[in-house]
Amino acid sequence: MLEVRVLTGDDWPQWREVRLAALSEAPYAYGSTYADWVDADERQWRDRLDGPGFHNVLVLLDGAPAGIATGIPSGEPGVAELISMYVCPAARGHGVGDRLIDEVAAAAAAAGAHTLRLNVTQGNAHAGNLYARNGFHDVTPNPDPGRNGVQYERTMVRRLDRAPRSTLA
Repeated sequence: MLEVRVLTGDDWPQWREVRLAALSEAPYAYGSTYADWVDADERQWRDRLDGPGFHNVLVLLDGAPAGIATGIPSGEPGVAELISMYVCPAARGHGVGDRLIDEVAAAAAAAGAHTLRLNVTQGNAHAGNLYARNGFHDVTPNPDPGRNGVQYERTMVRRLDRAPRSTLA
């Protein structure tokens, strides 16, 4: 059973647990590093979750933390970004990624966005396939380096007038 929780700064211990797992297990996929966050204090974690316009989602699978994602304003009118997405290895193949995307997309649409954008790092074909299955398409190769040497392979977008995957027949 999947349960969705929208997190705020008060939920920082839950976010911390999954985020550190993400940075440890898949360092190639994020602009932040494990070293950036492992010794972060409570205030840093709270500030990360309480960023202006941030929508932080935790999905539990049978009561255990299974994945996280964040939607943020892009600074471009009508466009939101999906960042910091991660699904725990034991939860993969159970719909957690689909649910995270749907939750972030719904929040972005409710905030007035018409497009959800994300970047996929080089070598992360599984993520690219998940995003494509959820209605994202490539808009351009992304040759710009990310933070901490992360290399983005491509940028993908999804129109937010598309029905969530969970309601498609």
